[in-house]
Amino acid sequence: MTNENLVQSLVAEGYLKTQAIIDAFLKIDRAHFVPQEEMQFAYRNEPLPIGFGQTISQPLTVAFMIELLAPQQGEKILDIGAGSGWQSALLAEIVRPHGMEIESVERKKIFPCVVAVERVHEIIEIMKKNLRAYEFEEHDIIKIHEGDGSLGMPKFAPYDKIIAAASADKIPDAWKKQVRVGGKIVAPVRDTIVVLEKKNTELFEERVFFGFSFVPLIEGR
Repeated sequence: MTNENLVQSLVAEGYLKTQAIIDAFLKIDRAHFVPQEEMQFAYRNEPLPIGFGQTISQPLTVAFMIELLAPQQGEKILDIGAGSGWQSALLAEIVRPHGMEIESVERKKIFPCVVAVERVHEIIEIMKKNLRAYEFEEHDIIKIHEGDGSLGMPKFAPYDKIIAAASADKIPDAWKKQVRVGGKIVAPVRDTIVVLEKKNTELFEERVFFGFSFVPLIEGR
């Protein structure tokens, strides 16, 4: 099986619908983000271990959540629990200005980055190595930070969108404060995926999707 086969299956099953997201899945090869010992399973539609009790999420789940997030060119996105970096790279490919070289984007300082937060230091090192193939981190298109994801990353707030790969008991208040009015949060809560759209500083519109499983969001260090 190839990356193209995986993407074709996600399209055929209705998980991938938006052309910009499909194009990102075709360009950002999942095989670059799985451990060598799991490489033979890279294109299977299932989660895979990446070490330290963490996983790279099932492709259909990543596709479903990114479609719900609906990232757009020029947006700034916070990616919580970035793991080995696959989702961060997909998001970066979608939101960066297309038709421009990465170097020229950085030089003109016009690109609002993807901010990736991961709490496990060893996984951050793996993520950095994985992302070298795409030069996102080198040019500040992806900014990687080690820390407690439940706190978000206030340094770069507000964000247009926030997405998480680990499940909490509720959406943290910090994320609600750090997403802009008109923005969106897509995150696991227990065994569901919750979508919150921020209507004003106090009001969120909520949608819930059932039947998923995630590693837990761990607060603190």
